[in-house]
Amino acid sequence: MAKKNVHVVTTKSDALPWAVKIEGKKAPVSQHHTQKAAENAGRLIAKKLECELMTHNLKGQIRSKDSFGNESEVKDTEN
Repeated sequence: MAKKNVHVVTTKSDALPWAVKIEGKKAPVSQHHTQKAAENAGRLIAKKLECELMTHNLKGQIRSKDSFGNESEVKDTEN
């Protein structure tokens, strides 16, 4: 079974503009005031699920990726 990746995305909420979502789930797992807080929460979830964390920018494009399972021999150059 394929692992579902974790995404940090923007929301339409002014109060909590960043959310952590798991692929295939409609509702966010959590919502946050800052992208950094959402990344930290997403990182914990991705580590637990042993999957990838993908952080999106304000335009919805993937800004960064980090893998927490099934690591290849090639190391992540970003983190």
